[in-house]
Amino acid sequence: MTGRTLVLASGSTARLRLLRDAGFDPVVEVSGVNENGIEADDTPSLVRVLAERKADAVSSRAADAVVIGCDSLFEFDGRSHGKPAGIDEARTWLRSMRGRSGTLFTGHCVIDGISGARATGVAATEVCFGETTDEEIEAYLATGEAMAAAGAFTIDGRSAPFVDGVRGDPSNVVGLSLPLFRDLLAELGIALTDLWKGSGP
Repeated sequence: MTGRTLVLASGSTARLRLLRDAGFDPVVEVSGVNENGIEADDTPSLVRVLAERKADAVSSRAADAVVIGCDSLFEFDGRSHGKPAGIDEARTWLRSMRGRSGTLFTGHCVIDGISGARATGVAATEVCFGETTDEEIEAYLATGEAMAAAGAFTIDGRSAPFVDGVRGDPSNVVGLSLPLFRDLLAELGIALTDLWKGSGP
C-alpha cells in the first residue's frame, strides 16, 4: 500500500524538521501524555515506555495512519536528564559535561493504524563534549535553546559547536533515529519509501 499518512506524536520542531529533511511530510499530533511519575528500571526502559504511551495516545485518533512516538533522555554520570527545570540546572549540567561524554537514548514506537500492530526499539548514541568556557555557556543559556532539549543541548542548533563528536547515529541525538525508524517499519511490513512525500499513486 502506498501513500500512507505518517503522524508524528510529538510537538518537537527538531523531530519534524528531521523527518521533513529526510523526505517525509508528517502530520503533527501532540500526544498530551503526562510524563511525570512514570518509572522504569533504567533509562532505555523509561524512554521506551514513554514512546509507547505517546504513540498509543495519538493512534487512537489517527485512523489508518502510521504513527511514530518518541521520547529522549540523556544519561550522564548514571542519571537520566530530560529538559532542565530551570536555567540554574541547565548551567550545572553544561558545566559538568564539558570535556566528557554521555549517552542519548531515544525510545521509538511505531503503530500501524490499519493492522494495530506495533514495533518498538531504543537507539543509543554517545555524545562527546568539547571544553566549553563559562562565557560560551552563559551566551548559550541566554538563547533559551537549552530549556527545550534533553540534557540541555542540541547537535542541530546553537550548541552544535560544543559537541566534539558522536559515536552512533547522529539523527538519534536530534530526537529520532532514522535507521531505527526504517527497521521498525520493516518489522511491520511497511516500506520506508512508501511514506515519502509524493510516494502515493
